Amino acid sequence: MSGLRRRSLLAAGGTAATAGLLGTGPVQAQALPRTAGAATGAGAAARRPGPYDDKVRALLARMTLEEKLGQLQQLPWTYNTGPGGPGTKEVEQAARQGRLGSVLNIFGARTTNALQKIAVEESRLGVPLLFGLDVIHGFWTTFPIPLAQAAGFDPRVAARDAEVSAKEARSNGVHWTFAPMMDVTHEPRWGRIAEGNGEDPYLTAAFAAAKVRAYQGADLSAADRIAACAKHFVAYGGAEGGRDYNTVDVSEARLRNLYLPPFRAAVDAGVATVMASFNTIGGVPAHANPRTLTDILKQEWSFDGMVVSDWNGVQELIPHGVAQDGAQAARLALRAGVDMEMTSTTMVTYGKRLVREGKISEQRVDDAVSRILRLKFALGLFARPYVDEGREIGAPTPEARAAARSAAARSMVLLKNEKGVLPVGRSVGAIAVVGPFGDSGDLLGTWVLPPAAQRFPAVTVLDAVRKAVPGGTVRYERGVAAEGDDISGIPAAVAAARSAGMTFVVVGEPAALSGEAAARSDIGLPGAQEKLIEAIARTGRPFAVVLVNGRPLTVGGWLDRAPAVLEAWHPGIEAGNAIADVLFGRVNPGGKLPVSFPRAVGQIPIHYNHENTGRPYDPDDKFTSKYLDLPDGPQFPFGHGLSYTTFRTGPPALSRDRIPVDALRRGGTVEVAATVTNTGPRPGDEVVQLYVHDRAAALAQPVRRLRGFRRVTLAPGGSRTVRFRLGAEDLGFFTHDPHGEFLLEPGAIDIYVGDSSAAEGRCTLSVT
Repeated sequence: MSGLRRRSLLAAGGTAATAGLLGTGPVQAQALPRTAGAATGAGAAARRPGPYDDKVRALLARMTLEEKLGQLQQLPWTYNTGPGGPGTKEVEQAARQGRLGSVLNIFGARTTNALQKIAVEESRLGVPLLFGLDVIHGFWTTFPIPLAQAAGFDPRVAARDAEVSAKEARSNGVHWTFAPMMDVTHEPRWGRIAEGNGEDPYLTAAFAAAKVRAYQGADLSAADRIAACAKHFVAYGGAEGGRDYNTVDVSEARLRNLYLPPFRAAVDAGVATVMASFNTIGGVPAHANPRTLTDILKQEWSFDGMVVSDWNGVQELIPHGVAQDGAQAARLALRAGVDMEMTSTTMVTYGKRLVREGKISEQRVDDAVSRILRLKFALGLFARPYVDEGREIGAPTPEARAAARSAAARSMVLLKNEKGVLPVGRSVGAIAVVGPFGDSGDLLGTWVLPPAAQRFPAVTVLDAVRKAVPGGTVRYERGVAAEGDDISGIPAAVAAARSAGMTFVVVGEPAALSGEAAARSDIGLPGAQEKLIEAIARTGRPFAVVLVNGRPLTVGGWLDRAPAVLEAWHPGIEAGNAIADVLFGRVNPGGKLPVSFPRAVGQIPIHYNHENTGRPYDPDDKFTSKYLDLPDGPQFPFGHGLSYTTFRTGPPALSRDRIPVDALRRGGTVEVAATVTNTGPRPGDEVVQLYVHDRAAALAQPVRRLRGFRRVTLAPGGSRTVRFRLGAEDLGFFTHDPHGEFLLEPGAIDIYVGDSSAAEGRCTLSVT
């Protein structure tokens, strides 16, 4: 066997389209560029001089130790309060004393300027503050949740969100967002699955890189760009039982092959900051883990940005059981590689004592401060600390709404469509809209700014359907509540369905049931919603189920009785309009599932990229890996998604059927080509997906690994040959070596190309 020390991650691989939101993207994708100063091996590479180094050194030389420690402190502000409001006196005092580096949860041009003025004009050195905010999938203009965006299989969806969000946020005085979240997870019970991109590291890496670049642009000081934050470092998505903040125990191989790739892609894309995660890894909390924060992130990858703690994460080293008190928590976090402390105050409280006692070196403090100051210089805060109040964006623009609407429709997944029930013609006659989310604005999803939710609620499905059929008869009956057992409204919903030519049953999860601290042990439809679907099915009238949710759901109890199911996720501010666009055929759905849908909670974890066993599933053999009471596999596999037209993907062909290991080491590649044809009556989008499987390796490999995807638009009868390039990054894997050994071996690699992770088109490449 032959080893290859890993050098970089090809985040978008030869796959991810990066053209306009409604475009098809180039047929041949490009590799991601390396960041300056990136490591070329397991050890640290010398940091290249930066444009602000002299200014940072000069400022450091003037700072007292107290002022340096102050730069490491981030304190929270309260929404909708200005100077002198509740909870602000401590922040203002720290800013005035020069003992504050950053404030989170603050926005608004007037508010941020007032606080910034205190720091710049009243503190001794006038160091500006860095303002951060959770801008996760929109500021005023709420886009679909990130999990939905991943379903678009087009990184431009995430990039457009970031561009709009950055412009709105920066005009409101925000410099820094705590996004994107790139935690790969196999755990749909975990509420924060809504905030990430699903179960695959390759897809997540492509979206992470695209969103980082779009938030930050080519110039962080620009009036429409903000600093991004890659979170949560690392393996947060592996939380046991899907319970937030829970323990993770993971091997080195799985850490590097599954959880780390999106973060490496973000670093390669130039991400400005990284956030530590809440979880332990092998018993070591992330905030006290020098192995991940320093050895891998800062040394092996040469990340020269800033690491911020999560909310109270340093203080929580005490209940984790690794720190006895605040002083020890500060020492562990600083030595591990945390540069800025969010909310808790252990570093600023105990830092001077720790330096005096030799438990923390002032050199380490200077390193942390330098990282923070470099970011402030890059953002242009020393030159322009204030935002132009006359240019503050206070509401979504028509262009931003149009982008959100397009993104939402592009992210929807048609799970089922028997006998062409969808799309609905404008002449269908009377339409019934039933279900708790038919006339609800609770479609924005988790992590939405409270003022945005109050001022700019989602367009409802009912309003959008009425607008789509002007002059038509549209009747609404709720039927049941989103939660609770009351079924007294079902008869009215049934009556509405009986009198209609088509019924839309809009069901799902309230936004509060997904996101942080929102784990569920049962991921079926809450309350009596399944009973509503069953009652509508018994009418025998045509209907379609629209799901609005923040995670995969178990849908097996009613799925067979529903002729059509559209997965709309939590679609954002233009939710109703985007859903109507798809239901009435204005948009032909082309999204694919970025995560597997389990048949039952008892199957979890179930994901397409699982390792095989010595006794793989065999329905005719009792002693193989399976459940006695469930069919094999998920309800819907990763990559699944239908269209109002049909597609045929031809067999994949290789540019050569063998390649030497040495050639791969030298950057050699193999091209894989497949032709996709629209065989149906409508224009539509297909996502061509490429998977690899190493038949025999030093470590048991996943049965399939996504290594290429391309979303293409085809007219009826149209064809396109899609080409992918596979190289060392795609054909090798990390071993258990703690220094990041990346292994390439001779052997047979099966390559699958098709429309989901169950693709059948196959060819074989020999690595010699």
